[in-house]
Amino acid sequence: MRIDKILEEKGFGSRKTVKRLIQRKVVLVDGEAVTNGSFNVEGRLHQVTVQGAPISGFPHQYVMLNKPAGVVTALTDATCKTVLDLINDRDKTEGLYPVGRLDRDTEGLLLLTDNGQLGYQLLIPEKKVTKVYEVTTKEPMETTDIAAFAAGIVFIGGEMCKPAQLEIVDAHRARLSLSEGKFHQVKK
Repeated sequence: MRIDKILEEKGFGSRKTVKRLIQRKVVLVDGEAVTNGSFNVEGRLHQVTVQGAPISGFPHQYVMLNKPAGVVTALTDATCKTVLDLINDRDKTEGLYPVGRLDRDTEGLLLLTDNGQLGYQLLIPEKKVTKVYEVTTKEPMETTDIAAFAAGIVFIGGEMCKPAQLEIVDAHRARLSLSEGKFHQVKK
């Protein structure tokens, strides 16, 4: 969350007052003066002080979920169980959402958070955050497939994927590392 927004919510004054505190270099994150109000702070990772006094109480919610097959990666669904349905009510916070998507028939690790900035940073391709998928195929894979993924797979219709790393585990299992997330990319 932005440091200026946190300080404003914590009652340090208006946006203008908070800006003055930052300009006076009395707002410290991990002992270093913050000079930009848009600096992002994570309450569980950073120690924040204002004029030497520590502030706390601005944690975000993070849930690591092993999504089973048959559950949709959505906030609501009229016909299927969603990833939010798997979380205890006491652990749900306002704004909790899944970062990324796994298809209904796919299982695996999924992060849910109410930290919009983190979710954005993890999803945009420019940040090159690698996602690793373990895949099982009907047809056996060959070493030539490794080079094809490294060059970038082209879908039917001409859509080009960024280069990816394919590590063959055995003839029908592999690990696929991607830095983007096109629709049904792993399945295609």
